[in-house]
Amino acid sequence: MSGHSKWHNIQAKKGKADAARGKIFTKLGRELLMAVKQGGPDPAGNSKLKDVIAKCKAANMPNDTINNAIKKASGANNAENYEEVTYEGYGPNGVAVIVEANTDNRNRTAADVRHAFDRCGGNLGTTGCVSYMFNKKGVIIIDKAECKMGEDDLMLLALDSGAEDFKSEEEIYEIITAPEEFSQVREKLEQEGIEFLEAGVQMVPTTYVDLDEKGQERMERLIDMLEELDDVSEVYHNWNE
Repeated sequence: MSGHSKWHNIQAKKGKADAARGKIFTKLGRELLMAVKQGGPDPAGNSKLKDVIAKCKAANMPNDTINNAIKKASGANNAENYEEVTYEGYGPNGVAVIVEANTDNRNRTAADVRHAFDRCGGNLGTTGCVSYMFNKKGVIIIDKAECKMGEDDLMLLALDSGAEDFKSEEEIYEIITAPEEFSQVREKLEQEGIEFLEAGVQMVPTTYVDLDEKGQERMERLIDMLEELDDVSEVYHNWNE
């Protein structure tokens, strides 16, 4: 599936996510903190926080953990301060890579990201060097096996709610929205009891790059090294996996 072929093997993806759950929760906790700092602790009046909560639920973060993180972030004594930083670069064979990070130390994060690129045969570029090859889109991924709604009904619900596109793949449904319509579509689906494997505004590639076996190994290593970094929240690329 274009851009999201990582979901072709649901069980392998879930297994990898389970193994990295502690690190994922730490990163999501940081996103909750930033959302609360920006717009307050009430999701009803903070659309950014509402979207991050949806992302947390898609990652199976327990409600207690989410609520505790929000409570901690809104505390008067919380001095933690992070900023969003985006890096762009090239992986093996010119694969376009965008790295989003939440950091309290720009120099440390930039050095760590550059090291990962250097180690895997890539190079860190300048702002704008690859982002023109991506479009910002809302992306919702649903496990077919877990979805209680029929395909036709789900497609109609998604499109009527404002989705741009609906795709049915072997194991998943993929719903694409404009960024400004994402929250509305996600909420409509949630109201019908639909659960998500993934839900968020992402950078979706417009073109793709094929790699030989050696290039694939390097690219997988680059993605793993970047995702291992505590400051990195998302890694996007146009490798045709």
